[in-house]
Amino acid sequence: MPVRSAWLLPGGSEPGQTREDTRLSPLGTMTPTGPLTTRPGVIPGGQPFAAAGAGAMALQVGIGRAIVQGTTAQGAYPVALDAPAVVDFVDGDALHDRVDTVVVRVLDQLFDIHGQNLARIEVVQGDPDATPAPPTLDPACTPLWDVVVPAGTSAGVGGIDWGTALLDRRRYTVAVGGIAPGVDTTSAGAYVGQYRDTAGVLERWTGSAWVPYRAPEVPVETTTSGATAASGFTLVSFNARRRSGFCSWTLEVSRTGAKINASTAGNIDDILVGTIPAGWRPAPPADVEGPACDGYGGGVARVNPSGAVTLRVWSGGGSIESPRVIRISAAYVL
Repeated sequence: MPVRSAWLLPGGSEPGQTREDTRLSPLGTMTPTGPLTTRPGVIPGGQPFAAAGAGAMALQVGIGRAIVQGTTAQGAYPVALDAPAVVDFVDGDALHDRVDTVVVRVLDQLFDIHGQNLARIEVVQGDPDATPAPPTLDPACTPLWDVVVPAGTSAGVGGIDWGTALLDRRRYTVAVGGIAPGVDTTSAGAYVGQYRDTAGVLERWTGSAWVPYRAPEVPVETTTSGATAASGFTLVSFNARRRSGFCSWTLEVSRTGAKINASTAGNIDDILVGTIPAGWRPAPPADVEGPACDGYGGGVARVNPSGAVTLRVWSGGGSIESPRVIRISAAYVL
């Protein structure tokens, strides 16, 4: 069987670790589950260990790479399947259904009783039962697929219905700090701050639960100082805020000079009202316009990259008299 494993002594029907084993096997620090243990699972990329029926009672498992965790003393084995493997299932029980599990398994005679050193794809048979459950797996077994084998199933009666019998047990694992696809939505995280991608939603492990990740909000900066009023006006207030390069502000000034009259068309000369501080001005070269109002009439003001705020138009035939307060607002990208 074309299953390669690194860090395994020679033995059984396979040679020891070859150069090809080393190149194909996923080496490096993977996601931890404890100080000396690694999260077992499939390495994402394409459709690793994809399953398809290969006969009435046979399943073909496609190529892929995985991490197989043994006991804490054993450590984790990197494994690669470089050609599809076919596994067979025994006939169904006469009375009850059962659930078998297809696994990547590592045999290591230093730690088990099988007397071989090799990795393979195999079927772990479950117990027939009225409510069958997947079998309990030994260490150094990473589950790939559960297969429901109905009572009485055999090649002679049509075999396993591969369209309904398969349950995906592949759990993904990645290098430490990496973001794994969250197919196994029931498993706990390994460490606080771990991330996973569940159906396009980024989730973070808090230590007790997976929660959707929301980036910290960018702080909002505000100011009420730095603005000045032009001749003929008195500064009443200036309130500005900016976040992520977007700025908005409100400037209030009272008219202290002579009455300003607008033509019937609403035209007035560009009258300088005040200046807003540096850091809160629109990016050159564009000017920005905003609404202006004094409670009796309204118009449009302009703010340019130098910070100058000018009144451009006003209510047709209207006027701005002392001591009316003019309120001007603007919003733009800095």
